[in-house]
Amino acid sequence: MSKTLIELQALGKVYNPGQPTEVSVLKGLDLSLAHGEFAALIGPSGSGKSTLLNVLGLLERPSSGQYLLDGRAVQDLDDKALTQARQATLGFVFQFHHLLPAFTALENVCLPGLARDGHVSPALRERGRALLAAVGLASAMDRPSKQLSGGMQQRVAIARALVLEPALVLADEPTGNLDTASSDEVFALLRRMHAEVGTAFLVVTHDPRLAARCDRVIEMVDGMIASDRANAAAQP
Repeated sequence: MSKTLIELQALGKVYNPGQPTEVSVLKGLDLSLAHGEFAALIGPSGSGKSTLLNVLGLLERPSSGQYLLDGRAVQDLDDKALTQARQATLGFVFQFHHLLPAFTALENVCLPGLARDGHVSPALRERGRALLAAVGLASAMDRPSKQLSGGMQQRVAIARALVLEPALVLADEPTGNLDTASSDEVFALLRRMHAEVGTAFLVVTHDPRLAARCDRVIEMVDGMIASDRANAAAQP
């Protein structure tokens, strides 16, 4: 059995606690995710998916409960330790790629290393080149990202998410800003990189076609896990 990567125990998130505007968004979640999984997170708008992703990504702190990341309780870490844990363990792909338009594809891919170390090492640059080649952009790595198509820019974002060799990539609607053909292409790339690199993926999507291609489907409703099922029929 794969080792547990993430374990949430009675996790809650409340905004404006004790105020008239108090809102409970996450309501006592219990959830685990193993190393190497490829799972979808689905649910209607307002169900808490984005908040859960922010908490998992160490961008927001839970209000209650416990968050174990690779066996380590992280909910009470200080900001510096949270940043270090995020850089060591997590990668991110967003609906909007958030590339720096004047930077080349390779420079964008290497940005996480610059943020972590203050410089880009030759080894990291070489890994960035290898990842861009793996996502089909070997001939475009020295082009400014603003000259790339939307699908190509999202490929750069995937390479960037993997450059520090994270244990988990959190992907928030990674195909939501693409046409159907580009969406299918990018999702197929996520599945291929998962198979080749072994990184776990948690993909937030509203697209039932894409959720059906994940090995596990976790559904949220009203801040709670409504269902959590293996998808034996998944066709990457």
